[in-house]
Amino acid sequence: MTRLTDIMIEDARWQSVGLEPLAENAAVNTLKFLDLPVEGYEIAVLACDDARIADLNAEFREKPTPTNVLSWPAYDLAPEVDGDVPDPLPPPDPMMGESLGDIAIAYDTCLREARIGDKPLADHVTHLVVHAVLHLLGYDHLRDRDATLMEGLETRILGKMGIADPYM
Repeated sequence: MTRLTDIMIEDARWQSVGLEPLAENAAVNTLKFLDLPVEGYEIAVLACDDARIADLNAEFREKPTPTNVLSWPAYDLAPEVDGDVPDPLPPPDPMMGESLGDIAIAYDTCLREARIGDKPLADHVTHLVVHAVLHLLGYDHLRDRDATLMEGLETRILGKMGIADPYM
């Protein structure tokens, strides 16, 4: 079985967190929870620092500040109606595979948030990867019912992984 996540580590501090298995586990569990196939898809993950993610946040969201995680979906699967389930994924190309999109995650912000929230860093990072993968699949939290749906999915996926509700 090929890996779902393709990790590019720009900041070596991610090595001590074990990001590669954490991200793979989070992404696989998210797709499986939603009864989506894992095989044939790929997610690129950039493991960076606050300076790099601030540049990306400025470039793509016009917010020149660090954030914990960013995502760039390969497909626009977002539902038109608030609270509806996103559109289905296109089937993967059997010869080439199919990108679901890209994720960038910042070490400094993740570590700071985990400490402030008194959460294990690995659990917080797992939550953020689940969150970002859901974004790649068309889920969002800008509208109220969409946010309720997405947060509920995050909580249930993490619960199946043995991680406490991040919103409590």
